[in-house]
Amino acid sequence: MQFVFADSVDTIDPEYDFVADRNGAGRSVHRDDQYPHEFLEQAPYDGILVSRGIVGDARQPGKYSEAQLMRFRREGARRFLRYPLDRFPGSLMMGDCGAFTYRNLPEPPYSADDTAEFYADGGFTHGCSPDHLIFDFDDVGVTREFDDVPDDVRRRYEITLQNATEFYQSAKGVGPGFTPMGVIQGWSAESMAQAARNLASMGYDYLAIGGTVPLRIDQIRRVLQALRDALPDRVRLHLLGFGKIEELAVLEQYRVTSFDTTSPLLRAFKDARKNYWARTPDGDLSYYTAIRIPQATQNNKLKHKALEGSLNQEDARRLEDAALRGVRAYADGGATLDQSLDAVMDYWAALNWHEEASTSRRADAATRQRKVYAHTLGDRPWERCSCRVCRESGVEAVIFRTSNRNKRRGIHNLHVFHTHLSEFRRESV
Repeated sequence: MQFVFADSVDTIDPEYDFVADRNGAGRSVHRDDQYPHEFLEQAPYDGILVSRGIVGDARQPGKYSEAQLMRFRREGARRFLRYPLDRFPGSLMMGDCGAFTYRNLPEPPYSADDTAEFYADGGFTHGCSPDHLIFDFDDVGVTREFDDVPDDVRRRYEITLQNATEFYQSAKGVGPGFTPMGVIQGWSAESMAQAARNLASMGYDYLAIGGTVPLRIDQIRRVLQALRDALPDRVRLHLLGFGKIEELAVLEQYRVTSFDTTSPLLRAFKDARKNYWARTPDGDLSYYTAIRIPQATQNNKLKHKALEGSLNQEDARRLEDAALRGVRAYADGGATLDQSLDAVMDYWAALNWHEEASTSRRADAATRQRKVYAHTLGDRPWERCSCRVCRESGVEAVIFRTSNRNKRRGIHNLHVFHTHLSEFRRESV
């Protein structure tokens, strides 16, 4: 079971100055930045997925600048991402159309032919047919036949299958070594199984399961069971956008060949609690809460309070500096845990003070937050991790502050997860 990282221009500046909170001198975006597989000694994934929706083009803008888009099309995916096959042998270079980016359009903005051309220009090893997201999913006991679902759902289902039919033929011109992947969409486990049968009859032997991001794990299990019942064993399965990565055993049970996700990196700055990952002595994933010390002059909450006159900005900067000094002093042995927490919580109180909240409610919230931060600082998990992020950053890895810091923590999470997955695979053999 292979883990494919869905890239979204996730790079960091290796020369970032934590104390001054600024990039290295003369830094050029992308050229001087590093991807996770460059920053770490070993790639923390088995392949990279690039979505056309992220790259973008004249019709459908993405996250790439115009210059980056031109370089990507000229150089190809591996060279642009600095992910050469000779350094990462056996790695996957997978593409999809990024259906979520055009979910509100009546049909995908990409055809089978130009999608195949995109994959050929990019030098991809695997590529998905252009699909159209279906958001409905039937509950247990509900069976809607094709004629019972809304017109829009039927149309998306038919568009996805028709595009797959055309793409299978177009993909023959991509070149040797390329594997076309037919995308499954549906409103139920049964409809997805029927779509999978149709794709297999077209000739696909590698299918990508779409539309599962909002599904619960029990719903995903139903889909996988239906697909395995409908398909011959030779057909491989890839799960698109699988964020429930604690459920690896489910994927193993149904012989899922690969899955893609950004979850370990995204949770570093989008999860309120589980944003620094670790592994227990038993090999399970465990989580810590990073210490939030935002920049006083750039945090929207603090700027709003300064504008309304409820907080002096100079006071906020003084509290911010004290919190940073307190955490660093504790890590270096120059302060006690309580001294560090006092400084952090003084800043936390200024950041989270609400006039309408009662004194007791504010006190309870502060007590809970202090306990969470005490767990993170008291355990000192950064000292037990051997990845480059923790070796070089130390306690900075558990400070929630600025994109470069938070993405570093995300790269650490990728390292932890890939290590966890590698051991899971060894134990499953």
